Amino acid sequence: MALVTFKENLDLLTAWSLIETRVRPLDELEQIDLLSFEGYQTRILGVDVLSRRNLPQYPASAVDGFALKASDTANASPRTPARIPEGSYGWVNTGGGVDRAFDSVVMVEDTSMDGSALLVAKMTTKGENIRPEGEDVTKGQVIARRGDPLDAFLIPLLIASGYSTASVPRLPRTIFIPTGDEIIPAAEWVRGDGGEWGRVPETNSYMLKKLFQDWGFPLEIHGLVRDDEGLIREAALKSLEVYDLVIIGAGTAKGKRDHSAEVIEKLSDPLFRGVRMKPGRPVIAGVRGNKPLVALPGFPMSALVTCWSIINPLLKRLYGETSAPAPEEAVGSAETLNTKFLLHHSSQPGVLEWLRIKCGEIDGTIYSWPLPAGASSTFSIADADGFAILAPSTLEVPKGSDIRILLRKKVDLKKRIVYQGSNDPAIERIVSYVRKRGGDLAIRSVGSLGGLSALARGEGHVASCHLLDPEKGVYNDSYIERLDETRSWRRIKLFKRQQGFLVRKGNPAGIHSVKDLAVTGAFFVNRQPGAGTRVLFDHLLKEAGIDPGLINGYDNIAITH
Repeated sequence: MALVTFKENLDLLTAWSLIETRVRPLDELEQIDLLSFEGYQTRILGVDVLSRRNLPQYPASAVDGFALKASDTANASPRTPARIPEGSYGWVNTGGGVDRAFDSVVMVEDTSMDGSALLVAKMTTKGENIRPEGEDVTKGQVIARRGDPLDAFLIPLLIASGYSTASVPRLPRTIFIPTGDEIIPAAEWVRGDGGEWGRVPETNSYMLKKLFQDWGFPLEIHGLVRDDEGLIREAALKSLEVYDLVIIGAGTAKGKRDHSAEVIEKLSDPLFRGVRMKPGRPVIAGVRGNKPLVALPGFPMSALVTCWSIINPLLKRLYGETSAPAPEEAVGSAETLNTKFLLHHSSQPGVLEWLRIKCGEIDGTIYSWPLPAGASSTFSIADADGFAILAPSTLEVPKGSDIRILLRKKVDLKKRIVYQGSNDPAIERIVSYVRKRGGDLAIRSVGSLGGLSALARGEGHVASCHLLDPEKGVYNDSYIERLDETRSWRRIKLFKRQQGFLVRKGNPAGIHSVKDLAVTGAFFVNRQPGAGTRVLFDHLLKEAGIDPGLINGYDNIAITH
């Protein structure tokens, strides 16, 4: 079908302008039931609405009291109340109809009874405490306009004005087609032991389903399609017959088993392949008629950024709303936070970069730091307080720079402890206990030496360490003694732990000491410089007279256990 090829590696705004020129709003209306309490989220009116009734539709009392003629209360006062005989007044509740024989309402607090006669201690005037017919809304009045959101304020007005349904733009119908030989259905993954080599669970559909739900749009999930160009093309073609937007999951790279570009090129007019953003660069888009066909990168963070940057404004455009990439709205950020960046960060020139961010407040200054940036990492996405977006012009973010965070979570930074130091699973388990007591704990694993250094710089509330002094053969003391003596430090012994080698079950390589590592050539995973475990390991190597270069994997670093 394609007569042109993809434009490649565009900036986001250029990519979006291509979509805008080719994709029109659906401009179709449907009726939703206002009385069912369903389908309200993010819906907007598709037409102007005229009231079918006066509100109120009768003269209504504004107070609890007695309806009467104002002339009957002439000269009434607390000392000389007007006496009104039975039959010349009538009780009325707030909002109740006032008999047209009466022209005012006196508050019950200004009356008393004397037998069947009503004593009124206050003069009233014609129309006093009476809401005239149509005071709020007049029949035929424009009460809402096209584009107004159906919210908690407009819905009651529409119902009161005589409407049980509302005309709204039809929501775009979207389907997500997950693809890949390496992925398996989530239910199958959960039932199994998760240990099948080279297989991963299909979780992006769950992420997209929740995103669409938060945005107020429906999403259907297609069955898993294997890495076969013909099968993917068939699924996409059938979907284009039914849906307004078709999203293909994964296959956006340029490998032998990546077919999304080929499918989009055959089924649509190609728009672009690759947007200069990180993560999310490999996104691909085309249009068939007025139906966008978009392929998302497979890695979760890449897919997420693509949804925020392209899918969300695309849905809004199809729906008829003003559309342009709007990260704050797409992320669902109710608040932005200005922070000081805790470390130096280099960014690729010309690329819009998204960072996953954690925050903490120390001595009145709010700091932020990036979490692991791998596009495949799901934990750092869930753990992040929010996200920072670095403009394409950004090359370096020096430590201490001002950086704005789109908050994804509500965090009381006043109650959060910032922990920097040694990594240990026991520390991670403390978080729940801290939260039960009304606080919070943000963990940054930087190693024992890094934790003490951060504490000395005033960049944390607490640090932990298990640093061996090779010269003295003792732990921690000599390092802590180097801290600023003019400041008050509190030292707490938290727990003891035993260190050793983690080996495969049964220890098939027979590793019992550092010497065995050098002799067997077994692959070793080391800790980063400054970690207490690294200090101990280097000491043991030196003590045994072993050159670190003899350890297979000495430079293979893991930040956590």
